[in-house]
Amino acid sequence: MLKEAGDSREDRVPLSRERVLNCAVAVADGGGLSSLTMRSLAKELGVKPMALYHYFTNKDEILDGIVDLVFGEMELPSAGGHWREEISRRAVSARSVLRRHSWAIVLMESRSRPGPATLRHHDAVLGTLRGAGLSLAMTGHAYALLDAFVYGFAIQEAALPFDRGTAPEVTASIAARFSPEAYPHLVEFATERALQPGYDFGEEFEFGLDVILDVLERMIARGNGDDP
Repeated sequence: MLKEAGDSREDRVPLSRERVLNCAVAVADGGGLSSLTMRSLAKELGVKPMALYHYFTNKDEILDGIVDLVFGEMELPSAGGHWREEISRRAVSARSVLRRHSWAIVLMESRSRPGPATLRHHDAVLGTLRGAGLSLAMTGHAYALLDAFVYGFAIQEAALPFDRGTAPEVTASIAARFSPEAYPHLVEFATERALQPGYDFGEEFEFGLDVILDVLERMIARGNGDDP
């Protein structure tokens, strides 16, 4: 059945800050950050671009808002839990969120006006690391290291030319171009690791995260949370 003029969902749902921001996230998810403009956002919402300025001063304010939405999707570490379990859960959640919103990685730490979800997130992580026994300086080192790993892995994962289901066939196609004589280690890795049944690049995340947490745990156990 054809819709009658004016009988669209956009006409029935009032415009609001929340609706604009949720739509902005959907636009970025669908076409990347470059696809998000005031004009494209207004078109998706079914309104004139000027209508957006009733809720937001400019695009930067929208970017601030969608970054805060992304932070809000990440699980916060609980103050009552064991620090390692809580930090691990937060890291796994952050990776999962950034897989859904890979465009957000370049924006996460770039905003000069962080929103409430962003501030709650940072405060909870800092509090968990401090509560574990790390000094203020080591808390900063640990947080920077964890985020460098999580964000870096998310960037690498988003850039891969395959997903879990297509990894073997894509890797086989790439490996076929290798000369065993010229690239013996690449051929070895491809044939004996990446092309083996059940290989999942995502497992590298768990390994790397455990290495970082193991080091922090040893430092805390030795009581030298001030020095590397």
